[in-house]
Amino acid sequence: MDPTKPDTNQQEQYGAPAPPDSQPPATGIPVSSAPQYPSNYPQPPSGARVAWSTGLFDCFADAKTCCITFWCPCITFGQIAEIVDRGSTSCGTSGALYALIAYFTGCACFYSCFYRSRLREQYMLEQSPCWDWLVHCCCETCALCQEYRELQNRGYNMVLGWNGNLQQQNRGVAMAPAAPTFEQGMTR
Repeated sequence: MDPTKPDTNQQEQYGAPAPPDSQPPATGIPVSSAPQYPSNYPQPPSGARVAWSTGLFDCFADAKTCCITFWCPCITFGQIAEIVDRGSTSCGTSGALYALIAYFTGCACFYSCFYRSRLREQYMLEQSPCWDWLVHCCCETCALCQEYRELQNRGYNMVLGWNGNLQQQNRGVAMAPAAPTFEQGMTR
């Protein structure tokens, strides 16, 4: 495709020639480079990094999640990965991959630190107390618990997963009432 000539398909669709360096066509999924915050969460200044809502070693603030993560970190990781990936991978798939990596290599922390980095970028979180890979290599359970709590504090119900959270959010949207129906009596 010659970048100096406008795309006639886009020209017909939008009524104007497309610039040569234009974005790919829309997929129907809203994409924003800015992090998304619930309305009850404090809004940071533009471009500023914010602190995590809980500390790395606040694991026992949620004892149930701490126990699950200690005994079976693949469950917690799967739930985190599904939310961070915005539903493109399921909790089961991510958790199973984490478990396989842990079983065969013992280095699932390198896989999970990738998701910590993505979570930090999505919500403009500080890299603290140190690099993501070091946090996960030294304190895997604490790191997963912190990420889980962060998503919970941002309004996600981790048990529902991405699609469940979307459905729950969409239920809050007002819908037009349906036309009334009337029961009819017996007719001949």
